[in-house]
Amino acid sequence: MSEEQPDKKPTPDPTPDPGEQASPPAAKPAPPKDEEDGEATVPIAVVRQAKDETAGGDQPAAAEKQAKAASDEPAAKPAVSEKTAEAGGDEPAPKKAKAASDESTTEPAVSDKPAKAEGDSSAAKPAVAEKKAKAAGAKKAKAEGDGDAGDDAGGKKKKKGLPKKDLVLVGVTSPHVLSAETIPRIMFTVCLTLLPAILVGVYVFGFQAVKVLALTTAACVMTEAGLQKWMGRKITVNDGSAMVTGLLLAMTLPPSAPWWICIVGGMIAIGIAKQLFGGLAHNPFNPALLARVVLLISWPVQLTTWMKPGESRFLLSGADVVTGASQLGSMKEGLIQKGSIEAAMQQFNAWDAFTGLHQYGSLAETSALALLIGGIYLLYRGYITWHVPVGYIGSVALIAAAFWLYDPTRFASPLYHMLTGGLILGALYMATDMVTCPVTNLGMVYFGIGCGILTYFIRTFGGYPEGVSFAVVIMNGAVPLIERWVRPRTYGTKLPSTA
Repeated sequence: MSEEQPDKKPTPDPTPDPGEQASPPAAKPAPPKDEEDGEATVPIAVVRQAKDETAGGDQPAAAEKQAKAASDEPAAKPAVSEKTAEAGGDEPAPKKAKAASDESTTEPAVSDKPAKAEGDSSAAKPAVAEKKAKAAGAKKAKAEGDGDAGDDAGGKKKKKGLPKKDLVLVGVTSPHVLSAETIPRIMFTVCLTLLPAILVGVYVFGFQAVKVLALTTAACVMTEAGLQKWMGRKITVNDGSAMVTGLLLAMTLPPSAPWWICIVGGMIAIGIAKQLFGGLAHNPFNPALLARVVLLISWPVQLTTWMKPGESRFLLSGADVVTGASQLGSMKEGLIQKGSIEAAMQQFNAWDAFTGLHQYGSLAETSALALLIGGIYLLYRGYITWHVPVGYIGSVALIAAAFWLYDPTRFASPLYHMLTGGLILGALYMATDMVTCPVTNLGMVYFGIGCGILTYFIRTFGGYPEGVSFAVVIMNGAVPLIERWVRPRTYGTKLPSTA
């Protein structure tokens, strides 16, 4: 490659004009800081221009032009030339003007190109920065993608048994507990646990018991299906909840109850106590007991007429059955008429009350043993806990013991209260309803104690011989307050000081 010869500038004549006075030498401009340190300062635009020329292939010529531009820069800038002219140099004015004109004609490219290069570079800076940012982002995304692919490749080996379709984000509150239990399974299990008491009731009362069980269950199931279809909701009678409500309602009714009582009770239990509040898991009151309370207040005679066990089991009509007073009815009658319960206590037989073979009352008041068998199985399966039954039965026993010790002639013994009436059914099946009882253990204990207190005082001092239905329904309404009182303390909060 041939080297280009640099353009030669005309050098001014150093001989001074005789007609002009010699002026003092002009002050030489102070060199830049880099020149003082021994290094020449090259403008950025010139360097970029030199790089562009070098990229074109003429590297020696570009280097030579760069050095020439660096040496001639002070003269190329008009402002510096004017200052030098004003300061008055060694050269005469005409020669200085001539040199300035020669420089301006010789170096137009050097003075114009750097300025143009600087303008182009300042305009191109945002675009270059944007390109660099995009390139860096793409590189980072690619690196993250490679890392995720590597994690997935390694995770397939570790999580081979967990396909992606099984990983579901559940948007509900804690606790997130996985269980094989379902609503139909729980409901049908409750129905099976009622089977011992149902069999004893059918054995003692015969076809009358079957009639009541069939009518109440059918009324509950058909009412739920009809209302859900009418409201355009999904029909959920297959979950078994309506069947449980019908069976529990039948267990609280007399075997001699008229057929229309059974149907009306089923419609009230499902239509008002359950579906009116939104259906399953939205009802604040136990549906079976609320229906029983409405029936008892509306038709007290039909709800307090008890069939004599063992003698009318094969009669198809309730008109020919032999009726009598229940144990709690006898106690209430003695207190009202004679002020004493001695007659009721003489008729009481603890073994008959425990087995239910010779017991007046509803289907659930016949055999405490049959109900305990079902309740123990519910405890074993974990469907209920001990808090409500122990609090309920224990509070009744303690209060009854206190009053009985005070005056045995006016107040019945604890064993009498525990084995008669619907206390066992209410403590094991009604008060332990998952929807209508508190969710905390302490709340369940308070709930059971409240039910026990109300049950005893309604039985002893109220107008009705039985108080289980009223007690549980009243305490169902108090559940929100109980849960507020026993709300667990949030972990990490500071308790207020008692000082």
